[in-house]
Amino acid sequence: MKIKTKDDRRVRIHLRQRKRISGTTERPRLSVFRSVTHMYAQVIDDMSGRTLVSASSVEPSLKGSFDTTVRGGNLKGAEAIGKAIAERSIEKGITRVVFDRSGFLYHGRIRAVADAARKAGLEF
Repeated sequence: MKIKTKDDRRVRIHLRQRKRISGTTERPRLSVFRSVTHMYAQVIDDMSGRTLVSASSVEPSLKGSFDTTVRGGNLKGAEAIGKAIAERSIEKGITRVVFDRSGFLYHGRIRAVADAARKAGLEF
């Protein structure tokens, strides 16, 4: 696969990571995706191929609770998504996960989601 764009590079890194990272029933995978305007997070059991919990900045329930300074494309929005995914996971009985950054660098909004999820009670 030839790298022509930044997204090609990210996909290649993601494929390389996924060789080593997989979610089980005891420790599902917390996958995070960011676009320019939104954040998406989901907890996935790779053994059964099911998404157990998800949260995104597109959801009307989360979007309505945001302040005017909070959007999916900024740090405060990423923190809100991290907190929401952690709360929903704990409700389902999931406390330990494996973090999958999806080929993105671990800083900025990706780090904000991880830190907020840890602060809300998830272990990884």
